Amino acid sequence: MNDQAKTYRCPAKVNLALSVGARQPNGYHPICSWMAAVSLHDDLTVRRLDESEPSEFEIGWADDAPRPHVIEWPIEDDLACRACQLLEHHVGRPLPVGVELNKRIPAGSGLGGGSSDGAGMLRALNELFELGLEAETLNWLARSSLGSDVPFFLGEPSAIVTGLGESLEPMALKEPLHLALILPRLQCNTGAVYEKFDEQAQQTRSYEVDEDAVRELTGGSVDNEKLFNDLAEPACAAVPELGELREHLARVLHHKVHVTGSGAALFVLAKDETEAKRLAEAVRVGEGVTALPVRTV
Repeated sequence: MNDQAKTYRCPAKVNLALSVGARQPNGYHPICSWMAAVSLHDDLTVRRLDESEPSEFEIGWADDAPRPHVIEWPIEDDLACRACQLLEHHVGRPLPVGVELNKRIPAGSGLGGGSSDGAGMLRALNELFELGLEAETLNWLARSSLGSDVPFFLGEPSAIVTGLGESLEPMALKEPLHLALILPRLQCNTGAVYEKFDEQAQQTRSYEVDEDAVRELTGGSVDNEKLFNDLAEPACAAVPELGELREHLARVLHHKVHVTGSGAALFVLAKDETEAKRLAEAVRVGEGVTALPVRTV
């Protein structure tokens, strides 16, 4: 990459709260979630190429990636690459770029790394090629073709997300939140987690999105013990090792341990940066787990 390249920071997210409703006829589940971007991030470096050149994509792990693993997916399936193809189709012409994606956010962790990279690519192309596309257009494209989490990463770093991910309401934090982020060497398949959710929902007849319960958490100081995720138990049922780890960490850390999204990343909300570092350092359960302090951005 030459000095004309520009690097975009693509942050991870955590679901501070997540309420999930019953599966709809279209196969999707409505949600209400309080999402916040955090300081763990991928770096997306993009360079505009001459129109006669083909795009080039290089994906790898940053030297300081907390939990690198084998990149098993084809490059054309990566959301950053798909975002480029999507925008080319929308504007009806090639948008050739040289792309270097240095990842830190583990796949299959519920931290939205792929979605964040896709959003970063949409931003980069819109800027580098001076396309002038409005935010509403980018959100519509992202939601319709890239996934429900991508619009969040195109907006504010803290928001209430409702519906199928299409409705976002900025929810500014009064001060940064500090968390101990725990990254096990586990991955959760989102489809399998939702299958477990559907099974459990039928047994408990818990079908409704509780938007009030999510919004109540945003009214004052954020309490770790009050945060919740309707997908936490389904994720632990789908991947029993995750449930065992979560219970172990709760005993070790003396705090409620949360699953973010559909897993497998875990977190504990700390009272300040010092406690976040202490909690991360206290995670000593073998080589299969990495923990680090992060903050909301």
